[in-house]
Amino acid sequence: MNKRLVMGCLLAAFFTTGFSQDSIDRNFWKISDDKTITWELKNENRLPHSDHIEFSGEKVSAILYYEVDSLRNLSVSRDVIFPQLRTFNKTNEPDWKKYRAYFRKTTDDGISPSIILGDKIIVPSKVDSIQLSGKAAFFCSPVNGIRVTKTFYPSMENRYLVEEWEIRNISNESRKIKFSNIEFSQSQLGYKGKYSHHIFSAALDSITLAPNSTYSFPVYFGATLNDEQKSEFNFETASKERTSFLNEVYEKLQLKTPDSIINTLFYFSKIRAAESIFDSSMGLVHSPGGGNYYTGIWANDQVEYSGPFFPYLGYFKGNVAAFNTYKKFLENIPKDDTHIPYAFEVDGIFSMDHLDRGDAAMIAYGTSLYLLATGSEKEATFLWPLIEWSIEYCHKMRNKAGAVRSESDEMEGRIATGNANLSTSTLYYGGLKYASRLAKELGKRGKQKQYERRAVLMEQTIEDYFGATIEELETYKYFEENSRLRHWICLPLTMGIETRKEGTLQALFEKLWTSNGVLVELNPEVPVEEAIFWDRATLYALRGAMRVGAANLAYDKLKSYSNKRLLGDHVPYPIEAYPENDMQHLSAESALYCRIFTEGLLGIEPINFQTTRITPKLPEDWGFVELKDVFISGKPITISLKRKGEGDFIEAKIIARGTTVMNKIISNGEDFFVKFY
Repeated sequence: MNKRLVMGCLLAAFFTTGFSQDSIDRNFWKISDDKTITWELKNENRLPHSDHIEFSGEKVSAILYYEVDSLRNLSVSRDVIFPQLRTFNKTNEPDWKKYRAYFRKTTDDGISPSIILGDKIIVPSKVDSIQLSGKAAFFCSPVNGIRVTKTFYPSMENRYLVEEWEIRNISNESRKIKFSNIEFSQSQLGYKGKYSHHIFSAALDSITLAPNSTYSFPVYFGATLNDEQKSEFNFETASKERTSFLNEVYEKLQLKTPDSIINTLFYFSKIRAAESIFDSSMGLVHSPGGGNYYTGIWANDQVEYSGPFFPYLGYFKGNVAAFNTYKKFLENIPKDDTHIPYAFEVDGIFSMDHLDRGDAAMIAYGTSLYLLATGSEKEATFLWPLIEWSIEYCHKMRNKAGAVRSESDEMEGRIATGNANLSTSTLYYGGLKYASRLAKELGKRGKQKQYERRAVLMEQTIEDYFGATIEELETYKYFEENSRLRHWICLPLTMGIETRKEGTLQALFEKLWTSNGVLVELNPEVPVEEAIFWDRATLYALRGAMRVGAANLAYDKLKSYSNKRLLGDHVPYPIEAYPENDMQHLSAESALYCRIFTEGLLGIEPINFQTTRITPKLPEDWGFVELKDVFISGKPITISLKRKGEGDFIEAKIIARGTTVMNKIISNGEDFFVKFY
């Protein structure tokens, strides 16, 4: 991706209160149930504290910045983004702003409806607790026998955010309550016509509320385009759609382990990965979000990270979005010898082609793995030219030693990568590995054999060219001149390469590990609290460790990471990076969290369209794991694993349509196969 835009004032506020070092290992939140986390504030002594969370639907995304001061007074800033509505640049703005020219509005608590009881305006300023469950609910302290709860959620299909106010009478007598609504509209011209921003509430003029009864009304933060009408905003419909989405995501690919924190973060990660899908000129597409990246697709976030995840989730819109991403890259294969664009931003209008980040390797790997996971011969036949072009481009970009040259990697110059880096060559190896299986399925035996031979040679190149002793560990140098441990040395592990397993694991989980996961680089000149980390590398490292059988080591770190991201000082999803971009909850990182379990812990790996290998590696502390309704070759099954008897044995069951179709005893780490005919 492009270098992230840092929101300076919010960044300063956030890290002053929400990311202090003394709170790093102390939980703010607790799990209420397997769908909800709660922060109880009545006895909270770590105030002030602030945080932010993003919600998305097809035509809206909103980032709530909320702060609770030392007296438990709540303030909320609503950054509401309308991704499809591209605005004109201002004359005093730099030209690059066109890539972030979303119609967006930020609203604080100054615009708010009034609740009137007798001759007093009820001000629900203090907050008792906050709940996150795919919606965000703020439970305000009662005032004069009235409790107000404000719940935020996006419309899943239209251009508005809902702030639903629930008024509860907790007194022993009926109360007559009056309301003063707000209504604000502002219009401007953009590329698609007239954009109108609307903020309005829709409460009745007055109600009589019996004891312990409730009344709810919406506050809308929305936009309309040309002839669209704000009268179409409907909070009851939006609530039902959001709840339906959350229920579907909960039920599909449901992880059950002895660790409730992991189970819950897995669920939340599914939400963030699946909600960030936007309507665009390319059709539905998955985009990172984070305030900067909407209706666009990238070769790393969408092709490599989230695309291969969606087939296992079985979420229809996710699969459509993934296919549309690969289709867009297919349509833009260069007609000359140049590299392929690494992104298509702003509704797919702008192709980003000024840098070769090793994107062809990302595409070869991500597209091949996605197609094998879907089990769709039709899609594979259609997208095969993209895979073939990507592999041939990587092949011709090899240097004399056989490593694949690229100008950078997905870090885009933030840190040195040399002329040929480990990431590009390893992803190319993964592309060869999975493309050879696809070639066999499509009857391309010549390509199958060719790619298999190249994969063998590339694995050897990874060893010969990148293998090195750094910090007295037998691991990898990231590029030829590199002398410091780097985060992406985890990539060979995710591909099943175990040659330097022990040294690499030690480098990742001892030398590079911090309370926020794996550092980008081990640099003794930079204090740990100032060092750079990107969650994507931590998530790859955990998956790689699980895949090569280091389940106990990985679980120890996974527990710490999951606890911090779900219950710590910035929740409830994996994040992008620090110090860049305000630690935003980019959506593809959540897909990578889920892949720790599908491809790492359970070792799910498609062999062909009908056959998938499963190689479970349970930590010794776990007596069971169940993955319910995981979609294999497009069909839902349940994988049930239970420890059995003495020794490291597991009873493995496969359940399809309520019937046990496989039941066998295996050793922990032993392969078994799921086949569909």
